[in-house]
Amino acid sequence: MKTKLHHRILIGLVLGIVLGVILGPAARHVEVVGTIFLRLILMVVIPLVLVSLMLGVAGLGDVRKLGRIGIKTVLYFLLTTIAAIALGLGLAALIQPGRGFDPEVRQELAKTYQASAQDRLQALESKPRALDILVRIIPTNPLQALAEGDMLQVIFLALIFGAALALIPAKRAGPVLRVLEGVNDAVIRVIRMAMALAPLGVLALIASTVGQFGVGILVGLAKFALTVLAGLVLYAVVLIGLIVLVLGKTSPGRFFRATKEAILIAFSTSSSSATLPVAMECVTGLGVGRDFSSFILPLGTTIKAGTALFQAAAAVFIAQTFGVALTLSDQAVILVMATLATIGAAGVPSAGIVTLAMIMRQVNIPLEGIALILGIDRILDMCRTTANIIGNMAGAVVVQASEKKE
Repeated sequence: MKTKLHHRILIGLVLGIVLGVILGPAARHVEVVGTIFLRLILMVVIPLVLVSLMLGVAGLGDVRKLGRIGIKTVLYFLLTTIAAIALGLGLAALIQPGRGFDPEVRQELAKTYQASAQDRLQALESKPRALDILVRIIPTNPLQALAEGDMLQVIFLALIFGAALALIPAKRAGPVLRVLEGVNDAVIRVIRMAMALAPLGVLALIASTVGQFGVGILVGLAKFALTVLAGLVLYAVVLIGLIVLVLGKTSPGRFFRATKEAILIAFSTSSSSATLPVAMECVTGLGVGRDFSSFILPLGTTIKAGTALFQAAAAVFIAQTFGVALTLSDQAVILVMATLATIGAAGVPSAGIVTLAMIMRQVNIPLEGIALILGIDRILDMCRTTANIIGNMAGAVVVQASEKKE
């Protein structure tokens, strides 16, 4: 990956904002370029996760090491997600973005985004329960899991076959591993070819977003937007920076410099899955081995602390707007539900809205309130996806540092 690529991506981002402001809604016509870029990246996500994770697990040699890494990874994501949710709840309670919300603005937003809100609520009906998600991690048809891009099932599949390769004699496993290494090298080459389109793709995606939604929507919802953004900055910069420094034994400055390309792609695409290949490349520059990055980063795309923070703040905001008083037990329910709801959430734009509806239903917050935030959801989605990716990459650094210590 070229060292100056992040400069070109940043220029594309700035030009996209300018083009979106100039063209307005007509900017959606350039989105096709961004869509092509996204599809090129998404095309190799599943092969990359499957092959690199199988190679990583097989390369561990001792399968017990995989169990130790797995426990540390799950603990990291669980604790950082809980911390992010607590930040979202605390800031929403402190700033109170829903207090004094103009009733006329509320009615206008509800009217404008009512149809969209209904579509999201219908998607909620097909959302599986937490227990179902646990059972469905084991695929009954591996080819179907690969075809549908079910990340949890693909991770499970790769772990099982990677462990099997580690357990069989090296003479038998060797030819298979050499084929997998060849496929892995080819996938990485495709990613680098696709990244040549990144500046144009980012320009098109940002222009379309700004052109369709504009910046005016932020005026009516500025207090809520600032609450979420403040929480994401505290989580991604302050908390993650401290974790990287203390537990990862890495300078935060070095960490953010090494990962800037993944951060820009995450912000532009709003997709954890699309950013995954770039993130895996970035952490390599921090000395993270393939056996760690190929397991931790794909798993991170299914557990999103930044999204959980947004959901907690949004639930409190909507409750305040409708005059619903939330008790401490209600907030505890939000914390637990937001943690569970992020597990297995799709790594695609706006998936957090469906899981937000699940949380609101548990504490009797009016579900129609979702319409209030749909207008700025895409903009905030870009920010929370960025926070998700930063947390994921930090997880790889932290877990590897803990293994080196042992």
